[in-house]
Amino acid sequence: MSEVLRRTFLQRGIAAAVVPAMRLHDDRRVIQALNVVGNDHLGGIVDGLGELVDHYAQTICALPPADVYDELLTVRSYASALLDHIGHAPPRKDLVLATGSLSHLLAVAACDMGEHAAARVWCSDAERRSREAGHPELEAWAALTKAMIAWYQGQPRQSATLSARGREMVREGTVVHAKLAAQEMRAAAMAGDVDRMTRARRQAGKAIAALPPGTPTTGVLSISLSEDPPYTATSLLFVGRYREAVTATNRVIQIVYQPEARQRGEHPSGYARSLLILGLAQAALGRLDESVAAGHAALSGSRPAWPTMVLADKLDKVLAQQFANADQTTEYHARYLETINATAVPPPATPASC
Repeated sequence: MSEVLRRTFLQRGIAAAVVPAMRLHDDRRVIQALNVVGNDHLGGIVDGLGELVDHYAQTICALPPADVYDELLTVRSYASALLDHIGHAPPRKDLVLATGSLSHLLAVAACDMGEHAAARVWCSDAERRSREAGHPELEAWAALTKAMIAWYQGQPRQSATLSARGREMVREGTVVHAKLAAQEMRAAAMAGDVDRMTRARRQAGKAIAALPPGTPTTGVLSISLSEDPPYTATSLLFVGRYREAVTATNRVIQIVYQPEARQRGEHPSGYARSLLILGLAQAALGRLDESVAAGHAALSGSRPAWPTMVLADKLDKVLAQQFANADQTTEYHARYLETINATAVPPPATPASC
């Protein structure tokens, strides 16, 4: 641990709470980041934590989930101890918001690891901090994370309900409002509720049109802007409109992910999931070679996360059902097992509805 940072902890009487967390993940990047906020000015520390929130919001989609979780836990422990120490000092509101934002990012990382119980705990903390700081967007982001967990667990009605509730918390013209509408759309599609899917798709389109110029398109707090709202291709897939799903997915890959075709950009997991949706749609159309090619491309990435592996598992099962004796199916199954065994992500237990 940096001596400068250690002295800062000791000066503020918070070493006992933070040092154990630091020892869990003695990473050079974490030490450097905390050195930025570990100065003698409380306002500077709060500003530094805000910068770290922005940093992790940008990089969390590209870093290995377990690594980013450990780094975030260290920073979150520091913020929590500092919050307890300062009492009702003037920067408290900003510090509460930064602490809640770190909790939300921990929920996202835990979700990517398949650690759903931990993710829900962090979501609850983010919601509580959001209400304390009077910042409803943070609570809406936590609702989106819980809705996505429910969707990937094969609970579409719960996911749609969580999305609708979250959307009511925030005004139109915010990224999270638009993403919640899009999430409600694909949840309704998985549930087979075409009318609700159609309404949510209109709402998502309207919400995206209301976004201001300069809306972020990278990072966990961003939205992918294409001709269609996010998750349109997935929604079309689940309501059986396979040809449209192929077209929509190819459009997303071309517009959003083509610059990172080798999965070295800001959203490797998002790119992989788009490829797997493409693979599922191609399989539904009987196009074995195209489906398997998309599946292999998805599994070639450097950041397999639990949501990605849920879709990879689904494609594995679909190929086994529709093309049981094909060599391509056997090859994909072997690649899928190799990817699961090479990562810390638990094998998904995919419900039938997914």
